[in-house]
Amino acid sequence: MAIVFDWYENPNASEEEGEKGLHPRIFLNGKVDTDKLCSMIHARSSLTVGDAQSAISTLAKICSEELRDGRVVHIDGLGYFAPTLESTQRVTRSTSNKSAKLRLKTISFRPDIKLKAELAGISATQAKYTRHSAQLSEVEIDIRLKEYFAEHSIMVRYDFQELCGLTRATANRHLRRLQDEGKLKNVGRRTQPIYMPAPGYYGVSRDAVQER
Repeated sequence: MAIVFDWYENPNASEEEGEKGLHPRIFLNGKVDTDKLCSMIHARSSLTVGDAQSAISTLAKICSEELRDGRVVHIDGLGYFAPTLESTQRVTRSTSNKSAKLRLKTISFRPDIKLKAELAGISATQAKYTRHSAQLSEVEIDIRLKEYFAEHSIMVRYDFQELCGLTRATANRHLRRLQDEGKLKNVGRRTQPIYMPAPGYYGVSRDAVQER
């Protein structure tokens, strides 16, 4: 199975020719939890599922103890784990009691060279359907809505999402904006909205009367 990805515009990138550069972003294909790992270890070794669970639990406990003492933990074939710190406020040379103004930031991970070698030559395929929002201006959205309502009397969120190539979250945000601006009206329920153009918008006469 190939890694699925799509192209996204680089944020705040300044391009000489005016066109923004793109970067690939992976769509993660689910998650493998500890129970699944233990079952896979059992299938590939002489360990029982219980043995694998015990080994992983003990490994996690030992790693946390070593990291707490400021040690780097190296698991051969997997990688290096190390604690990193951050200050809780601005600290200068003259700040008193500096050690009380820090906390654990995260546990950093650096993959082992053997792991990187195992992943060499991976295949990747671009997502068939886009999973991020098209860069449409509010004017362009209005134009698409006018064309849509020329042939349809009502719209639901999914229709709007597909019409404008938006994610669900972005579609909902624009629908709230359009209602706040008085361009769309919800003639359905609050939890099951159905949208129609407000009088004066998207080809609907200003004298039109809408019934709920």
